[in-house]
Amino acid sequence: MAIKIRIHTESTGYVLAEILEDKNPKTARSIINALPIESRVNRWGEEVYFSTNIRQDEEKSQEEVEIGDIGYWPPGKGFCIFFGRTPASTGSKPRAASPVNVFGRITGDPKAFGKTRSGEKIRVEKE
Repeated sequence: MAIKIRIHTESTGYVLAEILEDKNPKTARSIINALPIESRVNRWGEEVYFSTNIRQDEEKSQEEVEIGDIGYWPPGKGFCIFFGRTPASTGSKPRAASPVNVFGRITGDPKAFGKTRSGEKIRVEKE
């Protein structure tokens, strides 16, 4: 089952996404229970990430992800949105700095996050 969410920054407006409870259920539940989440954007290549107060261990973690994937980064308690190549990429796919728990997908245009600026306010909420 997918939970619809929306992600907002001044640069992107609202971008639609979904939390996929079947992929990494513990991580998905932790994210859902923490909504709404507000933080400040950090950029790393074509990845947006930001700090959360969520504590979740690795769960079916992976480093290579797809464009549009949303992951949780356990070491930094981070929410990550992948929209293209990162400095760790070796091919055309995004690659996380270290393993992330993929728990969702952007259903809108993931490339919209290319407009974001580090330090910009970001909010994730249920749709």
